[in-house]
Amino acid sequence: MRINRCVLFDWGRTLMKDLPGFTGPMAGWPRVERIEGAGEVLAELHKTWMLALATNAVNSSEEQIWAALRRVSLDCFLDKVYCFRTIGQKKPSSEFFAYVLNDLGLEPSSVFMVGDDFESDILGAVRCGIRSIWFNEQSGEEREAGMYRTVHDLKSLPEILGMFEPRHSPSSRRILSGTCASIGAHAHTRF
Repeated sequence: MRINRCVLFDWGRTLMKDLPGFTGPMAGWPRVERIEGAGEVLAELHKTWMLALATNAVNSSEEQIWAALRRVSLDCFLDKVYCFRTIGQKKPSSEFFAYVLNDLGLEPSSVFMVGDDFESDILGAVRCGIRSIWFNEQSGEEREAGMYRTVHDLKSLPEILGMFEPRHSPSSRRILSGTCASIGAHAHTRF
């Protein structure tokens, strides 16, 4: 059963490959590829999690992103797409994540961010109280703290997220004026 919790995924280099030599909207590229294991992992997680895309892509509109996802059969697992062109802000800005949280209607403690860019995806989300998983398939480097972990293979995600039990602490975080603002220390929200 799917409950009120969500995993946000970055797009390029997290779910789909940024192929060298191709420019412009990914939907129009002659060839597109998904990251190894992305389909299987999304299929498994979609059973119990809401799944959404959160991307800084400037060349693609939301419709073009959906079209690219359809080409690799990932569209059927995603519930929403959040992109720079729609939001008008980029990660790591608190305005980007505040928009997403408000649209989802979820507290930060019910959301995870998975991405390959440590600064934009991981630290940006953490600053808004969103636990994060750094997808680092490029090296063996590990980064771990109270609010984030590292995986080197997407196939590790279901196990990590399986340990998550939804916590409801409406007094610990709230969204104010389009930014993430603490009402108490975010140290209470941890893996």
